[in-house]
Amino acid sequence: MNQLVKPGRKLARQQLVVSLLVTLSLSLVMYFYWGFSYAQSALAGGVICIIPNVVFAYKAFKYAGASSSEKVMDSFYSGEKLKLGLTAFLFALAFKFLVIVPVPLFVTYFVVVISSLLTPILFKL
Repeated sequence: MNQLVKPGRKLARQQLVVSLLVTLSLSLVMYFYWGFSYAQSALAGGVICIIPNVVFAYKAFKYAGASSSEKVMDSFYSGEKLKLGLTAFLFALAFKFLVIVPVPLFVTYFVVVISSLLTPILFKL
């Protein structure tokens, strides 16, 4: 493995762990306060955020180095396009096949997005 991608992969793993913890925590809170349908919706919202992020991280940190700079940029762009498309697809699947309560779904989705953005700050402390 290229030494240049190690910090990026480490951050991606940290973000995955934080995202999973936030998703499970919110799902449990929703379950105990509002019931199964809220918990299922919260879990779906977290999963809709996590899966595309994992796919993006895999694509984004595939290459590194100056000799691979074009491959790095291509993998970032293709990873981001795939992430956006997969997110839209997962939202569509959730609304089509699950009984969704929209508020917990979107709240959990946005909290997981925010937690992913805050992960680098949290792990530097």
